[in-house]
Amino acid sequence: MTEIRRRTLASILDLVPSGEDRWMAPTPGEGPPRLFGGQVAAQALSAACRTVPAERPPHSLHGYFIRPGRPDSTLEMVVERTRDGRSFTTRHVTAIQEDKAIFNLTASFQITEEGIDWQVPPPELSPPPEEEFMPVEPMLRAFWQASPFQLRPLHPDAERHVAHPCWVRLVEELPKDPAIQACALTFISDMGVVGSARAPEDRGRPASLASLDHAVWFHRPFDMAEWHLFSVDPVSNSGARGLAFGSMYSSDGRLVASMAQEGLFRKPGLG
Repeated sequence: MTEIRRRTLASILDLVPSGEDRWMAPTPGEGPPRLFGGQVAAQALSAACRTVPAERPPHSLHGYFIRPGRPDSTLEMVVERTRDGRSFTTRHVTAIQEDKAIFNLTASFQITEEGIDWQVPPPELSPPPEEEFMPVEPMLRAFWQASPFQLRPLHPDAERHVAHPCWVRLVEELPKDPAIQACALTFISDMGVVGSARAPEDRGRPASLASLDHAVWFHRPFDMAEWHLFSVDPVSNSGARGLAFGSMYSSDGRLVASMAQEGLFRKPGLG
């Protein structure tokens, strides 16, 4: 049996310049037949951050998954400098494989400003379980063995693809740079979200799942090397699409990020 090495997020975000505001992003040669959407989104955000001053960290991103990404195939990030304002900066990124766009991302950046610090009361937080999540299905098991994150579901069930709510943390230490930390959170923000968008009574039934669009809002500073509670819940299912809202809390109850994703659910054989 081939040993699967855990990838580092630093290596995933190691983009190579390929032209003006263009970067090549590494893709794995192992794991599922499709690139993990969170990886592509994190790499796209990383490319955008390289064109923005460090004093303007990202505060939100919105992305559309256009085509499945292919592992072990050249992936290029092309950045468009949409706007540089006095307080906000906007960037548009297109991820390209084989001369076709597979993902579009728009990210907004803001200078640090003072304001009221308020949030909804956090959920009751319990310590992360001891046992790491490891699915039975070989492809998912390979993905998690190679993932730069550890995951601890509050209600472990290795047969399920959906693992929310769960505790997550990055295995490695990364610089406290808000832009790099935002890329780390973006990577894991796509984990299990499309499955969580299914109506509760529909889970477990055969279906073809695909992420359509994804959004993240960054609220407060964080360090993804520390444990964070990640929870996603379905909001609506209609027209073969499902919407889910999610949140990320630090272990001391601070809401550090919110996210939303719409997924496509079709019966097998319908496309």
